[in-house]
Amino acid sequence: MGNIHNQKGQSLVEFAIIVPILLLIVMGIFQFGMMLNAYLTIENVSREGARIGIIGSSDAEINSAIIASSSNLDPLKLTVSITPDEASRKSGDTLTVKVTYNYELTIPIISNLFGNEKVLNSQTSMRIE
Repeated sequence: MGNIHNQKGQSLVEFAIIVPILLLIVMGIFQFGMMLNAYLTIENVSREGARIGIIGSSDAEINSAIIASSSNLDPLKLTVSITPDEASRKSGDTLTVKVTYNYELTIPIISNLFGNEKVLNSQTSMRIE
């Protein structure tokens, strides 16, 4: 009878040791999923901006389309770089739209381990029509 009670106590101690590790893994997976979502959004908006830019749109139109397409991101942390300049674009040249986003890690334990902010970049180049 005494041996069964000791095994229950042992499994409780083992569970108490493993739970923080399991929680850290689950929170890391959740944080990675949110960061991947932000990265995929940045990929899509850079492509969308380049598509709009190659048909002769202005930089302001490209920026507004990028901000409108990235509704799940904070527009204050979003940086858009468009080359060449609007005045020097001509048909046949390559238009490059680079989108940079400062992603802030939201889970405190993960941000303590890997830093509070990660920079996500995406660049798309297309030929101007």
